[in-house]
Amino acid sequence: MAATDGATDLTESCSTCERTTPHEVSVKILTESTKEENAQFSREPYRVSKCRVCGTTTETRMNNA
Repeated sequence: MAATDGATDLTESCSTCERTTPHEVSVKILTESTKEENAQFSREPYRVSKCRVCGTTTETRMNNA
C-alpha cells in the first residue's frame, strides 16, 4: 500500500469497470444537518473510495458500513 495525499491505495471491486482495480481510499467528515444550530452534532465519518481507472467515487457512511 502506498500513501498519496492522505489516501491509501487498495485494490477493490469497481461496479463501473466490472473488475478489481486500484482505488484511492480515504475518510472524510461530512456535516449531515442543514440547520446551523445542530450542525456541530451531525458530523459523520464517510469512507471515500475512488477508482484510479475510471474515476468512479463511492462514499459510504462509516456507521452504516
